Amino acid sequence: MVVLKVTLLEGRPSEKKRELVRRLTEMASRLLGEPYEEVRVILYEVRRDQWAAGGVLFSDKEGT
Repeated sequence: MVVLKVTLLEGRPSEKKRELVRRLTEMASRLLGEPYEEVRVILYEVRRDQWAAGGVLFSDKEGT
């Protein structure tokens, strides 16, 4: 079994997340030789006020 954990900022549409999960699963299955059904993907979504870069919260940055 393979478990892929992905951390991303919240707010992406479900169809984008579905596509990401599908592609990650396909690639992991192909490259690692694991059955498709044995690949797990966990999405961790973080609010913009809980993620910072360069000492600044993403919620405080313009255009992000």
